[in-house]
Amino acid sequence: MQRDAAMTESEFMSRVDATLEQIEEILDDAESDLDYESQGGMMTVKCENGSQIIFTRQPPVKQLWVATRNGGFHFDHDGEQWLRDTDKAPLADVLQAAFLEQAGESFDFSDI
Repeated sequence: MQRDAAMTESEFMSRVDATLEQIEEILDDAESDLDYESQGGMMTVKCENGSQIIFTRQPPVKQLWVATRNGGFHFDHDGEQWLRDTDKAPLADVLQAAFLEQAGESFDFSDI
């Protein structure tokens, strides 16, 4: 699927904010020891091993960017979910793998 071209900047900002809030809730509900900071459309999750997973919104291209130890990934919203722009992998799957590798913890991101 393609990027939701009809999405306004305001809708984009709301979707990113809602996604980051969902991630925060998942981490809080799991009673994880991971620390995170969130402000202004950016969220940094600090893993015990010193690595980080960083989320940033990119309004000019209407993408959510995720930086992990394995690289940076760009996600487009197709109207229903965030999909990686290179291979259409859902954000939930990418996060599942990144948190398992970097934090050694498994989270259910399927509702994102």
